[in-house]
Amino acid sequence: MKRYPRETFDDVIRRLMNTAEDEEPLSAEAIRGIEESLEDIKAGRLYTLEEARTELQAVWDTQ
Repeated sequence: MKRYPRETFDDVIRRLMNTAEDEEPLSAEAIRGIEESLEDIKAGRLYTLEEARTELQAVWDTQ
């Protein structure tokens, strides 16, 4: 992750923190999507990693 050999760990962390910030606010559609996702999680409508892998593998195997 270092850009140059003498870059310190603190420099890398600061750079990553600064680039990770998004100044643009979330759209109403994005917020609704997040809220729906949270409701799905609370209601137990989710897949484990293994379930997702199995389902995706089945789709890939049929193509």
